[in-house]
Amino acid sequence: MPVLERLARRGLLGLAMVALAGAGLVQSAQAAAPKQQDKPLIVFAAASLKNAMDGVARAYDKRHDGADVKASYAGSSTLARQIEAGAPADIYVSANQQWMNKLASDGLIDKASRYDLLGNSLVLVAPKNSDVQVTLKKHVDLLTKLGHGNYLAMANTDAVPAGIYGKHALQWLGVWSQMQGHIAQGDDVRAALALVSRGESPLGVVYASDAVADKGVRVVDTFPPASHKPIIYPAAATADSHNPQDADFLAFLKTDTAAKIFQRWGFKVVAGQ
Repeated sequence: MPVLERLARRGLLGLAMVALAGAGLVQSAQAAAPKQQDKPLIVFAAASLKNAMDGVARAYDKRHDGADVKASYAGSSTLARQIEAGAPADIYVSANQQWMNKLASDGLIDKASRYDLLGNSLVLVAPKNSDVQVTLKKHVDLLTKLGHGNYLAMANTDAVPAGIYGKHALQWLGVWSQMQGHIAQGDDVRAALALVSRGESPLGVVYASDAVADKGVRVVDTFPPASHKPIIYPAAATADSHNPQDADFLAFLKTDTAAKIFQRWGFKVVAGQ
């Protein structure tokens, strides 16, 4: 065989050996590299849950050695519409049954995973330093209590659960028609809470848990339970969730560890009752 041909073949053989060695190194490096972590668990939760759910997520992460829970908070209606639009949520926790029922009817939640997690109360709040006094009874004169030119802070009364509960409560009290033109509506209940906490509204309708979360307000009175439907927070996995953590996280929400955190932030635990 000519010398040049022999050298060429040897050169090709050498290149092949280098390529194989390189592949082996890549495989070794891949084997030595740490396993990629599972994708984050995305939780869509009602705005009123922020403080409590943040605490629960931290407890879950700690128990599961760095599990990654990402929570997104907004009005239940906003979150439901985002899920309808294809947002990649794994868990949905609503502040009322209505929006969970809507997603269920559209086939967007795993119905077998659904359960009622929490309860809450509806309260009238004022800025911490305010001395206003109100007793929530039939035909209470809220307009006079507000003062001239002021507005009652509420979440959106047509779509957001806290606003819907509040509207029903004011109708039950017989003052809705009187108050309609004197309401400042926020995108969610935390927006309404902020108006009162900053002193921009002298009174607001929020959840009892919101009053616990914001030291800038005080509870003036609690709306009678008969004035609105029971405030229930259902939880469920979404139909499109493929995250293996979703069932485990839903189960964790019902543990004593989670219950203590929820109760600390003013919620009533109804799961398992």
